[in-house]
Amino acid sequence: MQQKTIRKFKRGQTNRTVKRVIEDLTLDDMYEKFILVKQTEALAPRTIADYHTNYRFFKVYINEMNPTVEEITLDLFRGFIGHMLNEKGLSPVTANVRIRTMRAFIRFCYLEGYIETPIHEHFKPVKTTEDTLESFTPTEIKSLLSSIDDELYTGFRDKVIVLVLLDTMVRVSELIAIKRENVDLKGGFIKLEAAFTKTRKSRTVPLSSKTIKLLNEYVKETDDFEDEFLFLTYDGQPITAATVRWNLTQYGKAAGITNKRVSPHTFRHTGALFYIMNGGDPFSLQKILGHSHMNMVRKYIQMSDTDVRRQHNSFSPLNSIFNK
Repeated sequence: MQQKTIRKFKRGQTNRTVKRVIEDLTLDDMYEKFILVKQTEALAPRTIADYHTNYRFFKVYINEMNPTVEEITLDLFRGFIGHMLNEKGLSPVTANVRIRTMRAFIRFCYLEGYIETPIHEHFKPVKTTEDTLESFTPTEIKSLLSSIDDELYTGFRDKVIVLVLLDTMVRVSELIAIKRENVDLKGGFIKLEAAFTKTRKSRTVPLSSKTIKLLNEYVKETDDFEDEFLFLTYDGQPITAATVRWNLTQYGKAAGITNKRVSPHTFRHTGALFYIMNGGDPFSLQKILGHSHMNMVRKYIQMSDTDVRRQHNSFSPLNSIFNK
């Protein structure tokens, strides 16, 4: 007589058990599972922190409630979007950052089988007008540099930071993570480690001769700190992104630049624009910026009307006819 090695369950018994467990899940339970999975994807700490921040905004909107699976409806998320746009007065760009986080979370819940309806397909980012990214003029950059007292250590450091931001077009998170060992002044480049880039891929950014000269002085100036990071405070601690942003804002005020934001990202836009206007090609620019897609590069090199007129005057088709 054949022995039974596998017990037969009544049809549907296992499914009912699983369904019961799923129904007992709350929004917070599912979010914890979502974050655990995201952490296994080796995302940057900043990305995980952004997930937490945007989830908190949603929790505040629902008055810290922790709804069950059955209580999670499309109306909750539509109401959240309306709240951000109409009551909080957020810009569509800011609202979309939070909307995308919640869509990614709810999509995860649907694919994992925690919720039965693909709610994420029915609330989407709102339409936005195409932003014209701000850039500095050469005159504004010179005024900003003139406002920095480079007789002081912090001033000299900040002047070097401005040139590195403009020359390499690195993000501020990448800037503060630069290690001394990754700066090759003889080769004329800086290696950005994968752990500190937004794309999680290492890349090399070139340096111009002027930046190399100032960086060489700065490296010698900071030798006695004996720290692995390049940019340091006056007492030898790694500088933070917040400090870089605050310092640039103050220099911008001193230089009288009030019509645009003086920030690390504005230098990134400016560097990209000047690179193209000085004859650089978009493909090498894409590699320097660290973008995977050319559409982001196109966004970075938006020109003002004045820039377009200047370029047209230099490269007008009529120049070929009348031998300018």
